[in-house]
Amino acid sequence: MNIIDTLQNDLERAVALQNILIARATGAQDEANTDYVLLRTYFLQNPSLLQLLPEFVRTNRSLKEFWGFIKKTEQYGPRRELIYTAFQPVLDYLEGKNKAPADEDISVVLRKFNEDGVHAVWMKALERRHTDPDGAITSARTLLETVCKHILDDMGIQYNNKNIEMSELYKTLSKELNLSADQHTESIFKQILGGCSAVVNGLGTLRNKLGDAHGKNRSSVKPSSRHAELAVNLSGSMALFLISSWLNLKEKK
Repeated sequence: MNIIDTLQNDLERAVALQNILIARATGAQDEANTDYVLLRTYFLQNPSLLQLLPEFVRTNRSLKEFWGFIKKTEQYGPRRELIYTAFQPVLDYLEGKNKAPADEDISVVLRKFNEDGVHAVWMKALERRHTDPDGAITSARTLLETVCKHILDDMGIQYNNKNIEMSELYKTLSKELNLSADQHTESIFKQILGGCSAVVNGLGTLRNKLGDAHGKNRSSVKPSSRHAELAVNLSGSMALFLISSWLNLKEKK
């Protein structure tokens, strides 16, 4: 049984990888090279963790190569500190420090609604949120489009499945679910539902401007993780609202 299988989760594997490098940086030889190679390969094959790995892990294929890097830093103390600091992003991520309170609640509903389609897109958005902002924004928009189409399919409502703007797709669904602002007379409901429409339209525009679905010119603005987090969180909340509204309507029928 190799080291990957002896450890219970990715957090333990990341800590083990960190400890192997600290040992090599502070006097150990290359006896743990096989474990290093296995752990490094494991994380390199995980898209959600790849960009969180320290650069010296991504670029050094063996402990011998790593030694060529780390020996440039004199004394054990500074070497340990360099490794601890470099591993902080991936350890924070695996410990859940970058998860929002609503992530799990949304995940539960989306999984029940559709595991293979809707929930899969949501998980992709969550995975990319802090490591691939462009991709996360695209996935956030895709999540809403997928939810809208799945609900319309369940309702038996026809729509253009090839060329339709997100705003038109949401407009069609919102009317069927009685969520269009012009279907209500109470000002507070009109305001809230109008805001929902604005969020959906904004996510569609944000994806076109900042997502990875289109090529970029030299002056294009690159989104940060906070932009991606906003897009994913808004998309998840709207998806949850639409699904809950549809399930509520089904119960009444």
